[in-house]
Amino acid sequence: MARQKNYHHGDLRQALLQAGLTMLEEVGLEGLSLRKIAARVGVSHAAPEHHFPTLKHLLNAMACQGFRLFEGAMRREMAAAAPSAAAQMRAAFNGYLAFATANPHLFRLMFNANLLDWSDAALGEAGDLGFAVLQEICRPVAVRRGLDTPEGRASIEQLVWSQVHGHAHLSIDHKLPLIGAPARPTSAATLDLAAILLPD
Repeated sequence: MARQKNYHHGDLRQALLQAGLTMLEEVGLEGLSLRKIAARVGVSHAAPEHHFPTLKHLLNAMACQGFRLFEGAMRREMAAAAPSAAAQMRAAFNGYLAFATANPHLFRLMFNANLLDWSDAALGEAGDLGFAVLQEICRPVAVRRGLDTPEGRASIEQLVWSQVHGHAHLSIDHKLPLIGAPARPTSAATLDLAAILLPD
């Protein structure tokens, strides 16, 4: 009897990618394998080879998809926020943190230096989507502070990225309250970096 497939004909690549993303959040990176993902989709363990010869190839594709979703999360928040530079920075932060807390394992994968092949042009292009948002929200800081040079912009981008990325990791490691969680009476107020860098 032919194996029943859980995907539409010709769409195996997308089915494997989606199954990988779902399983990643269920079992973490340590629990992933091409064999397990193929079983989830309902195909033989050899079937993924045409699209993803190794698990690293699939992880790269998952990270690419993650960066697209990541950018989308930030852009949606920014589109709904006021146009001021401070409001846009806060909105991008909110999207950044919301994506990380909703997809903690994917978020960790996307910035992993060892599990991904960063020589892959597709991954570099996908990663640049998020970096473009960082550049966009940091440029007004550079202009206001007289640091609108390549070196000045880079220093501000490093400062801003370090703060929000660190906050994201502390949140998904349960060291800080998760996005949307009720504040505890004894919680310290969240430092508003936008207000410091872009005061009214």
